[in-house]
Amino acid sequence: MDEVTQLVTDIKNGQIKPIYFLMGEEPYYIDKISEFIEKNVLSEEEKGFNQVVLYGRDVSIDDIVENAKRYPMMSEKQVVIVKEAQDLSRTIDKLEAYASNPQPSTVLVVNYKYKKLDKRKSIYKAINKVGIVFESKKLYENQVSDWIRRVLASKKYTISPKAAQMLVEFLGTDLSKISNELEKLQIIIPKETQITPELIEENIGISKDFNNFELRKAIGERNNIKVYQIINYFSENPKDNPMVVTVSLLFSFFTQLLQFHGLNDKSPRNVASALGINPYFVNDYVLAARNFPMKKVSTVISALREFDLKGKGVNSNSVPQGDLLKELMVRILS
Repeated sequence: MDEVTQLVTDIKNGQIKPIYFLMGEEPYYIDKISEFIEKNVLSEEEKGFNQVVLYGRDVSIDDIVENAKRYPMMSEKQVVIVKEAQDLSRTIDKLEAYASNPQPSTVLVVNYKYKKLDKRKSIYKAINKVGIVFESKKLYENQVSDWIRRVLASKKYTISPKAAQMLVEFLGTDLSKISNELEKLQIIIPKETQITPELIEENIGISKDFNNFELRKAIGERNNIKVYQIINYFSENPKDNPMVVTVSLLFSFFTQLLQFHGLNDKSPRNVASALGINPYFVNDYVLAARNFPMKKVSTVISALREFDLKGKGVNSNSVPQGDLLKELMVRILS
């Protein structure tokens, strides 16, 4: 995020490179940088003659180079944006010749999603020498809550740890989806407001009481009544609560719990750092570790692996996922 901020600041200050090669597994920042350049490098009057958007599936590298080598009309710069450039991955190396001698008056933006250039190859070195090669890396699940907090802080909002975790567990690590939901909230909620689980439930439709976060917490507390209330809710709303997501999140939780048991230093700061969690949730792991000794944790992880396969149709004989979840809870809590 800091790298993106610096890149945008440089462009605002007129430090514009001839090539921006935007690559990587996380499309969110690729789209944001490309959109910023598309909207801000040229004035509205200049865009008509000097800004072109190409699509990788429709053009060749030669077409891109031909457009990039043109001179701007009544403007100092022209902008050439290539979207879905990953469709040109087999021939992308041919862009090296242009990168070795780019048109100074052209800003070429290449959106190369879900792929990346080999840093050892000459095309990477050629582009990096004259322009910007930006790699948009996928965030790990334990990094997304902090990303949400930072994005909202930049817009003068705060969010409770539980609310942030609800978004992550419901929407996963897809930053574009999360950003869309946050933008909806910002339309409704005034600045300087803290986003709470109640606001998430009211405006996004994620239940504050019946979700994977609350299930994980109830299991850790061995609160059997709450566990089965949540599982019954999941059984009645399977589309919003797919078993594969529940099992995956529980697997992550118990894997972290196994790691917790192995820590020599169980101070809150060290636990948060070692497990990659918000310090707010450390007590949940302390309590769960008391209720699930290391040997039991290993047994639970084995059961989760087994039910992950069953949830995907392996040896389950078409058993409804709600019934599989109930059976899994019996195994975990027994």
